[in-house]
Amino acid sequence: MSTAQHGATFKVLVVDDEPETARAHATYVNRVPGFSAGAIVWDGQSALQLLSAAEAEGDPFDLVLLDMTLPDLHGIDVARRIRGRGLTLDIIAITAVRDLAVVRSAVATGITQYLIKPFSFAAFSEKLENHRLFIDSMRSAGGATSQAALDSAFAKLRSTGVAAELPKGLIIERLEQIRAHLAAEAQCAFSATELAEELGMSRVTARRYLEHLVDANMAEKQPRSGTRGRPEYEYRAAQR
Repeated sequence: MSTAQHGATFKVLVVDDEPETARAHATYVNRVPGFSAGAIVWDGQSALQLLSAAEAEGDPFDLVLLDMTLPDLHGIDVARRIRGRGLTLDIIAITAVRDLAVVRSAVATGITQYLIKPFSFAAFSEKLENHRLFIDSMRSAGGATSQAALDSAFAKLRSTGVAAELPKGLIIERLEQIRAHLAAEAQCAFSATELAEELGMSRVTARRYLEHLVDANMAEKQPRSGTRGRPEYEYRAAQR
């Protein structure tokens, strides 16, 4: 399990044999608040060496984004060797492989999530956010846990579906922009007007996206105190 402390940055290793793809994934990682691409490697042996070295130096990685088709080792073999070395960091498989046997093997090696190429940034960031929620939920259980706590923690790994089916007129890229902005300013609350001004859109558009995030349990809404007449609502990232 990840060693990152609450509020700290998750250090991520990107493993992919296609340099352009690997760099794109690293860029995605750095766009998600609370995550940082610590390194990129192109093959399984390099990944294993880097993970072991980082662990020995006391600066371990927290998460691996692991391609399944590498030039020297299959991704499943890399995952098995990671576990065999006693490394408990989390692994998300990122691959074009859709074979059910591979997926089952991935689950058996402790790979927590599986993301099939190609994918949007919204889908990618949702996996990382699910990972963060899972780690936070497991950590909150302390030294002991219960069945209910475990069920709740593993439920965090399931996609929320926030970007799966959007109402007519909404687009994934704009939805992710607003969700990411709320997450980055988690201690702040915004009215639709304030958010529209910051992100360069109309108040009506901002409000539609905000209401959709509220419906998807990704944002919270409450009346803003101190306003006269018609109540004004403010929105913030969901506190989970």
